[in-house]
Amino acid sequence: MIYPETKKENIQDTYFGTIVQDPYRWLEDDRSAETKSWVDAQNAVTQKYLAQIPFRGAIKERLTKLMNYEKFSQPFKEGEYTYFYKNSGLQNQSVLYRQKENSEAEVFLDPNTFSKDATTSLAGISFSKDGSVLTYQLSEGGSDWTNAVVMKADDKTIIGDTIKDIKFSGIAWRGNEGFYYSTYDKPSEGSKLSGLTQYHKLYFHKLGTSQKEDKLIFGGDKMPRRYIGVSLTEDERYLIISAANSTSGNELYIKELSTPNSAIVTVVDNFEKNHDIIDNVGSKLYIFTNLNAPNGRIVTVDAAKPTTDNWKELVKETNNVLSASIGGGKIFAKYIKDAVSMVLQYSREGVLEHEIELPGIGTAGGFSSKETEKELFFVFTSYVYPTTIFKYSVQTGKSEVYKKPQVDFDPSKYESKQIFYRSKDGTKVPMIITYKKGLSLTGKNPTLLYGYGGFNISLTPAFSTSVLALLEQGAVYAVPNLRGGGEYGEKWHLAGTKLQKQNVFDDFIAAASYLIAENYTSKDYLAIMGGSNGGLLVGATMAQRPELFKVAFPAVGVMDMLRYHKFTSGAGWSFDYGTSADSKEMFDYLHHYSPLHALKKGVKYPATMVNTADHDDRVVPAHSFKFAAKLQETQAGPAPVLISILTNAGHGAGKPTDKAIEEVADKWAFLFYNMGLTYK
Repeated sequence: MIYPETKKENIQDTYFGTIVQDPYRWLEDDRSAETKSWVDAQNAVTQKYLAQIPFRGAIKERLTKLMNYEKFSQPFKEGEYTYFYKNSGLQNQSVLYRQKENSEAEVFLDPNTFSKDATTSLAGISFSKDGSVLTYQLSEGGSDWTNAVVMKADDKTIIGDTIKDIKFSGIAWRGNEGFYYSTYDKPSEGSKLSGLTQYHKLYFHKLGTSQKEDKLIFGGDKMPRRYIGVSLTEDERYLIISAANSTSGNELYIKELSTPNSAIVTVVDNFEKNHDIIDNVGSKLYIFTNLNAPNGRIVTVDAAKPTTDNWKELVKETNNVLSASIGGGKIFAKYIKDAVSMVLQYSREGVLEHEIELPGIGTAGGFSSKETEKELFFVFTSYVYPTTIFKYSVQTGKSEVYKKPQVDFDPSKYESKQIFYRSKDGTKVPMIITYKKGLSLTGKNPTLLYGYGGFNISLTPAFSTSVLALLEQGAVYAVPNLRGGGEYGEKWHLAGTKLQKQNVFDDFIAAASYLIAENYTSKDYLAIMGGSNGGLLVGATMAQRPELFKVAFPAVGVMDMLRYHKFTSGAGWSFDYGTSADSKEMFDYLHHYSPLHALKKGVKYPATMVNTADHDDRVVPAHSFKFAAKLQETQAGPAPVLISILTNAGHGAGKPTDKAIEEVADKWAFLFYNMGLTYK
């Protein structure tokens, strides 16, 4: 492979007496012509390489056919209408429809018309309580920054000015007079896409006024917080404010809106645990928390004395991890048991009423509706069960199929099996392995190992036509539930953070070793893939054990662990990672596994295709740029090192269907080609 020349500069930093070279720092400037030229040159090399793969077009054609089926969201009711999203098959963005009872559905918002190339997406929608007015948020090129358009629901006329530059925020309406939202000041240094965003501010926007008149409610200089979430109880009696400085642990506040000029009242005054007000009946608040319950529980308290010393337990902690939602006046306790779903329905008095019968072992989501709605919806999916919508009665506890997708897929030909393996330190880790029935354990099956392992996020079974395109070819798809995730609660999460982050990499390496030992595959047929924190996972493990993998796909990864906290919202990830400024011990630990810094000259690394996007303002593309440049420099083996950089795209949300198909087709073509296999 002949790669574009990447300039090296003499730039260095000193951390606790250790000098660290950073020759590719110039690639952090996403506005420079030099960086753009580098991106264009790298994309040209990547496309030239992929163009030589004879079956690349066939894979794209098959993926296009597999994805060409109608897709629906769960419906939701607002005012006189029922709303739902629908994609006819290959539309770049799903369309929002609405219908009245016994009438035809009509298009309400079509994001495909927002821009010529369909890269402007619908990033969120929020209605007032009576459904008469709404805001919808627009994201351009996949950016986390959005603009909010205010509209009347009946005739779709625009009201007032568009609210500009909102980030990491939902919209919470107060009656029809206005709404709450959170945002940051624009970065003072660097570009809007890469500059550091420090402190969230919660505002109230009154309809008919300009954005510059919006009232600051919480945050700002007097109470700096990195993340501020906002919602209202369904009866609009209480404003709920969640405030945090990292991705784990939050303060909790309420404000009684029925009393003019009422004060903001503290419910929880620290960031040690996670808490969320999920419901109220009058002044009685229902709170989900993991305080004194690492797996989660539900408590109640009177809003007049809401602090933790007055909390009363309603739904106790169990051995399984809990999340909760409210629908039809009922509490739905959604448990994860060994990475699969179990759902129980409770009364508001804490009495168990139903265990929801699910169609199999997989993932159930939803179970949310307004107080008066006694029928609600949920979705169920697994690796071999296409995502299906069910209608559920809160009175009978019975459900029925509401929308079943017509996918070109016969589930009887495939199976998923959950196994448990031992990691390096003896910890038992679950993994679900999916494959075509009749698989021969020859050690020569192409295998994709996918992982994440961070931020308390659980990887539960989900159907994917992209994965199906591999399984059809006799491939194996394996997903381990690594430490750092949320599958076994707070303890499991903490076991993969800061100075224990290596546990995550060890778990992933042990999963690969299990697949090889059990003859599912061998090192010549094993690929690894992950995105964001999962991109870090792939980068770190391929650097530590390059001989174990044939192909690596690190996507939108956090690759420079010494500088990640200096960009956009990166400082908020310090709960999981720690930072290079914390201590010498933390610096040494990060420096050791940081993918960018762990690459060494003279090492034969796997065939690698790095994926990122020019508008990714969550994990800035500089991480991937610098990693790819260093890997191209250090690669001692014949395997290719490519980087694919999507233009006018972000971290992943809102990606048009055509771009998604092309990206997956390129990956699978690269995978088969570098394993010496052909696509049948």
